[in-house]
Amino acid sequence: MIATVNQNINTENEAVITPKKFVLWLLIVASVMLFAGLTSAYIVRRGEGNWLSFDLPSMFAYTTGIIALSSVTMQWALISAKKDELKNLKIALTLTLALGVLFGIGQWIGWQQLIANNIHLVGNPSESFVYIISGIHLVHMLGGIVFVLVVLVKTLQFNVHKKNLLSISLCTTFWHFLGAMWIYLYFFFLLNR
Repeated sequence: MIATVNQNINTENEAVITPKKFVLWLLIVASVMLFAGLTSAYIVRRGEGNWLSFDLPSMFAYTTGIIALSSVTMQWALISAKKDELKNLKIALTLTLALGVLFGIGQWIGWQQLIANNIHLVGNPSESFVYIISGIHLVHMLGGIVFVLVVLVKTLQFNVHKKNLLSISLCTTFWHFLGAMWIYLYFFFLLNR
């Protein structure tokens, strides 16, 4: 009986720090530190000279819009789960998953645009930084896509609803982090060429 009461308190109160939330926040902090280190190295290296300035691929602007829209659909999924609107939850998660995949495809197209403009991974340090930083973000995105897929499967099995919000809550937090991180990186690249 006490375990059931504690479980209900944990699922209803999102402020409760579960071990899974704690681990997620540690991973987010570690990722923030990684990207802070990379962008700091970018600025330091740019200051040393021998820096090629080039335009970002136009596709990166589109992927920025895609990832922002995917945050909206992910938030819709969480709100739908809290209201037990399972049909909307499934639609929102499917849209988020599709937008995540579209983001990844867009990043690949962006890299192809860079190559078409004679900007390569191995070359000037400015070129390498763009590939490496956007590539590391894409690896994080792939993890996010897998996470959304796992939550979608749980939803299809009726394991995500207003009394069981932990997985979708964690997924939403991570997804918003991914979106915010890409938007930061995109504007960082735009302002620091």
